[in-house]
Amino acid sequence: MSILTGKKIIVTGVANKKSIAWGCAKAIADQGAEIIYTYQNDRMKKNLVKLVGEEAQMFELDVASDEKIAEAFAAIKEKFGSIDGLVHSIAFANKEELSGNVTEITRDGFQLAQDISAYSLLAVSKYAAPLMTEGGSIVTMTYMGSERSIPNYNMMGIAKAALEAEVRYLATELAPKNIRVNAISAGAIKTLAVTGVKDYQSLLSLSEERTPDKVAVTIEEVGNSCAFLLSPLATGIIGDVIYVDKGVHLS
Repeated sequence: MSILTGKKIIVTGVANKKSIAWGCAKAIADQGAEIIYTYQNDRMKKNLVKLVGEEAQMFELDVASDEKIAEAFAAIKEKFGSIDGLVHSIAFANKEELSGNVTEITRDGFQLAQDISAYSLLAVSKYAAPLMTEGGSIVTMTYMGSERSIPNYNMMGIAKAALEAEVRYLATELAPKNIRVNAISAGAIKTLAVTGVKDYQSLLSLSEERTPDKVAVTIEEVGNSCAFLLSPLATGIIGDVIYVDKGVHLS
């Protein structure tokens, strides 16, 4: 039996076939789970349909709106009753906040990045947790720019630091309800999000060079780790940040 057979897992943030969230969705499905996809708006829905087809379970979820979040989870509850897991793979910062000096980050840009990239985990967890009636697992995506100064990562590094703090506090709150919360610190992968970082090709090349085997991590490898964290095999892992970067963080 596969490790997620019979589980219902929400996966957010699938933008295209290069998305880390897509790697997670494929791995989770391969392990027997039913995937509940979410999308931000009609434009993103079109991209999602191209990947998963019209028959897949999809719900609109705009994390910038408390009303839209409530509506999405109400619809999911009506359709499925309960869920077993949630993959939070959502982040955004204005491109101009990802280069130059951090002292030039605007107040509005700071608030936007924190809202979408960090607060959204708290916002969706508020509604997802009550649907995990038999316990469950929440997994979010981070990057080591949260703890190190990575060139041109700037505002997103600050937002990821907040996200990782949330993982610890959420894990403490939800563990008594048999809900585990963890993060995956994925290595640099050429996704739509990474291409928004100035000189991202240098970041990708440097990351690959720093892996012990000189081979970059893939979305499939991140996805497999995500499936594990969502499964009963990972019940001993709570409030942690798991590196899935082929060892880049070692040096």
